[in-house]
Amino acid sequence: LSVAELFLLQVIFDHEGIFLHPTPDEGSPDQDLLVSGSLRIIEKDSSSVVEWAQCPGEKSQTRQLLETQQSYETEWDMVNAVSFKKKNYTNGESDHERSRWAFSVNISDLKSITVKEEGWTFLILQLKDSSSSVPALHFHQGGSREFLDSLRRFALLTESPEDETRLLVSTPNKALSQSFENLLDDNNFGLIHKFKRDPYVATLGGFSKVTNYIYDALRGTEEQQQRPPEEVADLLGEVIPGLEINQQEEPGFEVITRIDLGTRPQVSRVEPVSADYWSKHQDPEGRIENEAALRQRIFKGGLCHAVRREAWKFLLGYYPWTSTLEERKSLQKTKTDEYFRMKLQWKSISEEQERRNSRLRDYKSLIEKDVNRTDRTNRFYEGLNNPGLTLLHDILMTYCMYDFDLGYVQGMSDLLSPILFVMENEVDAFWCFVSFMDQMHQNFEEQMQGMKTQLIQLSTLLRLLDLAFWNYLESQESGYLYFCFRWLLIRFKRELIFSDVLRLWEVMWTELPCQNFHLLVCCAILDSEKQKIMEENYGFNEILKHINELSMKLNIEEILQKAEGIYLQIRSCKVGVRFSPPRCEPGHHGNVTPTQLHLFTEAVSTNYQFCTEMRDTSY
Repeated sequence: LSVAELFLLQVIFDHEGIFLHPTPDEGSPDQDLLVSGSLRIIEKDSSSVVEWAQCPGEKSQTRQLLETQQSYETEWDMVNAVSFKKKNYTNGESDHERSRWAFSVNISDLKSITVKEEGWTFLILQLKDSSSSVPALHFHQGGSREFLDSLRRFALLTESPEDETRLLVSTPNKALSQSFENLLDDNNFGLIHKFKRDPYVATLGGFSKVTNYIYDALRGTEEQQQRPPEEVADLLGEVIPGLEINQQEEPGFEVITRIDLGTRPQVSRVEPVSADYWSKHQDPEGRIENEAALRQRIFKGGLCHAVRREAWKFLLGYYPWTSTLEERKSLQKTKTDEYFRMKLQWKSISEEQERRNSRLRDYKSLIEKDVNRTDRTNRFYEGLNNPGLTLLHDILMTYCMYDFDLGYVQGMSDLLSPILFVMENEVDAFWCFVSFMDQMHQNFEEQMQGMKTQLIQLSTLLRLLDLAFWNYLESQESGYLYFCFRWLLIRFKRELIFSDVLRLWEVMWTELPCQNFHLLVCCAILDSEKQKIMEENYGFNEILKHINELSMKLNIEEILQKAEGIYLQIRSCKVGVRFSPPRCEPGHHGNVTPTQLHLFTEAVSTNYQFCTEMRDTSY
């Protein structure tokens, strides 16, 4: 390789001691021969390659075998990163000479990888070209998991429905792969790379699942059935004041639509709820009085820190709003007993039992890794042997006993950390975390249906609010808002400073003014950044990089003001719907194209969804 080529070449994975077991059919007279070599994943220019080459120390053994063969043999050699060719084999001892078993395969040419166990792990790589094959790779000294993890940087590995030992390989759009690299892969939060752990592939599909669901979302949006415009008009007429709708319908007539969002109202915030204000909303027996007004006040200003420990238990549903002080003490005693019974289940497992429970081992391993890198700059978790870290670990392990099907998935420690910080109590933190996970559960399930739905809703909502900006993102292959993935997955935990995370979460837990207020928070952030993105003519990667660099630079009070203003704007918007005879030209519908009509129907459906989710309060 030239010096220039070496600079362009990046070694992603490099592991020695990967063996081939040549058979007589592969040109070896010794059935028991083991050939040791080095396995690498290399990224060069726009291609990514898996290659195996024999270790230099093995040459003499192999040379003896080669000299008994004909003067030429099949050697796997990449041609244009796609096909293979035969090369003449020479008897020279050149340093550049390759072993007859060496191969180099472009990752895009892989069809599947079968994972087998025979006291060690070996992988069988199947190529899309059925006329070609490569030797099985035997990992006698480990490294198979690291190899597959590295491979997932460039390809989606999904379990075959017919064979659980077989991973199907598909290579996504390169820009999409880069998007997740740029967005999520940092030293403290390698969420996508480390999402999957092989031993419980049935529990979480990892990066392949994360990316697959986005691909499903792209297809699914086009296939979704929309409400007929007349049905939408009928529904909206009941929930949006001032909506101008003419539902006269005649056969052969087409719909013409007009969306008028109006001016976005200015919104002000108030001071956080103080301890005095909170206590004034309790009767002598400790019941919360006027829950609706208290929720509204928390939504508008949040809570002072002294109130959070008690108020969060109500907001998260651990304490019923109508409970008395005595009832809450009794509930806490019951929940304490229940918690420690579950904790004892994993604490009492012997080492021998643990060796036979691979899922629990892997949950434990993931938790230990994540705990050691979660919010370590926060005073509650900083330093070695911090008791806060022990509590974080124990609560997450106990949650595995509470919900063993889900167990532990990376990102969950981020959701627990602020709760434990506020509660400063193991049992209370656990049950509040359980309530929060009830809301967030779908984000972490194998199919990740919750994430898919939220991204589709957010994209539709943005089209309603700012079609010009949405069209720009669409032109840059960003219309499905991949860059918002981390925002939604862990509710902005990695985007805001710690104190702002506490404020945002307590506001969202009021469920005001609608249950999916976090989508409006996303819109508010994008609204603030759209001018720069469009004026600088950012492309796909620039958009991802820019959004990622917003982390820790956002002002939560400004975002909440804008998000509430957007909600009020949507609630008061007017949608004109009328019917008009079609023009003679095929496919022409008044002043709107069929595509515009489809977008309108989606937008109005989203508007209706937000309005119907409003709480019956004085808001």
